[in-house]
Amino acid sequence: MKRLFTFFICFLSIQLVKANSIDTGRYKLLKVAPAVGYHQQKDTIIVPIAAQVIPPASQEFSIFKRRLDSVQKDIQLDYNEYVQSYIDAYTRRKGGMADVIGKSQYYFPIYEKAFRDMGVPEEIKYLSIVESELNPNAVSRVGATGPWQFMFATARLYGLSMDNYVDDRKDPIQASYAAAGYLRDAYQEFGDWLLAIASYNCGKGAVTRAVEKAGANDFWSIREYLPAETRGYVPAFIAMAYVMNYYKHHNIVPQACSFSIKTDTVMVNKFVPLQGIAKVLDVDMKELCLLNPAYKKQIVNGTAQAPRRLVIPQAAKENYAALYEALNGSGFNAPVARVRYASNTGNDGGEDADAPTVKASVHKIRNGETLGAIADKYGVEVQDLKVWNNLRNNKAVIGKILRLTPPEKASTVKSSPKKIKEFVTYKVKRGDTLSEIAAKFEGSSVEKIKELNGLRKGRIQPGMTLKISGV
Repeated sequence: MKRLFTFFICFLSIQLVKANSIDTGRYKLLKVAPAVGYHQQKDTIIVPIAAQVIPPASQEFSIFKRRLDSVQKDIQLDYNEYVQSYIDAYTRRKGGMADVIGKSQYYFPIYEKAFRDMGVPEEIKYLSIVESELNPNAVSRVGATGPWQFMFATARLYGLSMDNYVDDRKDPIQASYAAAGYLRDAYQEFGDWLLAIASYNCGKGAVTRAVEKAGANDFWSIREYLPAETRGYVPAFIAMAYVMNYYKHHNIVPQACSFSIKTDTVMVNKFVPLQGIAKVLDVDMKELCLLNPAYKKQIVNGTAQAPRRLVIPQAAKENYAALYEALNGSGFNAPVARVRYASNTGNDGGEDADAPTVKASVHKIRNGETLGAIADKYGVEVQDLKVWNNLRNNKAVIGKILRLTPPEKASTVKSSPKKIKEFVTYKVKRGDTLSEIAAKFEGSSVEKIKELNGLRKGRIQPGMTLKISGV
């Protein structure tokens, strides 16, 4: 009897351990980034559902295929067990999707205009939800930033600015045009929108290699040759297109957008602090930062030569009059003139705090310093320090010299008169893409290469000789 009792206790313990293991596994499967919160000074580290490994659904439902067929426009929205698995994953997150649907009222009109202007199908707007859940402050674990999750180098290639004042990757308008430019170029190379979307995740080179291995030119045929995350990326996009059109059928009730949907735009030609604008307009500072997420220091850094965009909530006319007077008078000049950056002299400001200073360009890491502290001292972002100095982690190595500004272009000063060659030639290698080639040459771009070589569709073949300008 004693042995029987001992056996029963052991058997019960094993079952409890198994149950706990199953529950833990399910939690890991469904764990995603928290609901988007907007804080100008704090980035939100995200792990999108598309980046997680989700097994295919065990069964298909014809109703989902019919619904996808009904919303299909320019992009083929295939249905299969992989798409179904992401439909299940997204529709289970009712609270997160409700929040996203509310914010889409503000962001989608921005995306749609950019895509129309660039000749890109409007339904690609759903891709931003897969990337960032419409969070302009989203940052991935590898440093991709903003609602369209641009890496530093790709962002620069498509015209986005990142410096001490701004990070255009966070600007919904600027980033949308850049995303549209990338996707348009990718479509011209591959001739298929799903392949263009796949390349947005893994790069054009990876898609080109997968096409060559599979001997086919459609996503589902090359899927097995793509990186693991990309295999789920396209099904996640198709699933999101479904959910955003049929959320009501899954008892998802949209939440109201937490900030102003109706806005106005003002072009500012001077340096203006957002805090002063919030005070003049009598609007919440947090909301103003939400509408202008690209300004790192909460300062609109406009100049007469390069005015900057300021997005403001629609307000009473008398408030607009006050803003106009402040922007065109001297109301903002004094406080902005006192904006000052730390220099390598260690002067924290005193009787000459308003005097012009020379901003440090490098910093030698001392004992006890961290990248975060150094970034705060010089008014830059940790991610920028990592990119500018080719750092793979956040470790601050004592004695290392850190660059505090983006790498500068080669000096234009000539030591002696010399004729500059108008272009160089480049022989296309197997697996090359136009964007990768453009990135190799300072001052070049995809559009310049296409124009100089008469490439209307942007397709290239190994062995071709291309003219490259801007070098």
